[in-house]
Amino acid sequence: MSRIAKKPIILPPKTEAVFSSGIMTVKGPLGELSKKFRDDINVLIEGGSVTLTQGRKTLQAKALWGTYASHLKNMIAGVNKPYEKRLIIEGIGFKADVKGKELVLVVGFSHPVHVPIPEDIKVSTEKNTIIVLGIDCEKVGQFAAQVRAIKKPEPYLGKGIRYSDEVIRRKQGKKAA
Repeated sequence: MSRIAKKPIILPPKTEAVFSSGIMTVKGPLGELSKKFRDDINVLIEGGSVTLTQGRKTLQAKALWGTYASHLKNMIAGVNKPYEKRLIIEGIGFKADVKGKELVLVVGFSHPVHVPIPEDIKVSTEKNTIIVLGIDCEKVGQFAAQVRAIKKPEPYLGKGIRYSDEVIRRKQGKKAA
């Protein structure tokens, strides 16, 4: 039984939610997000709150109940305050630049790596930091993960691209005799 989905989700001011034909739409000051919900979950919008209930008493409906509640909370939070992921680049000569609709990374390969930036995401760079901003939690996290996967931090020197709150476990390396 989901503890998250049992509680009603409060809508902040200047935010409205609409559920029609299986599509949940949330509008707020920063934009609009939509997500398709399966018919296993019933959505009831009254006043300033949204309540989710199980439509069918199946195992899948039970699993989706809390998941959809979390998705809805993320959508409401995103249209009011953008999600932000910070990536740190460590290594001599490693750098990142935003050129037009591309993120250009120089991370130790023989050539610069060009990563196309999705439409609804804003990317900026400062010294050795990449800042990814957007209203959709999933897209921000996915893009940050794609950028990190280009050059993961290695355990001996710590060179690579890592999240700002990520801790790299370092290995000792060779010992001098």
